[in-house]
Amino acid sequence: METKTLRAHFDGSQILLDEPFELEPDAELIVTVLPKSSDTERDDWARLSVETLARAYSDTEPDYSLDLIKEANPAYEGG
Repeated sequence: METKTLRAHFDGSQILLDEPFELEPDAELIVTVLPKSSDTERDDWARLSVETLARAYSDTEPDYSLDLIKEANPAYEGG
């Protein structure tokens, strides 16, 4: 079986997967317990992400013309 990362939580008596996933009997598992993050920490990371994306993709970004493309992506189906 291919290695797969699954989200799960502990309900106080057992570990429950957050999404359905078929496990084979005796499948070997590695369980990593993550520290509980605070809402403040999560908000700080979200704000940092938004600010960083805003700098990377600002309204002052130049438009790039198609003639600047050196090699076309044959799998691209867009405009």
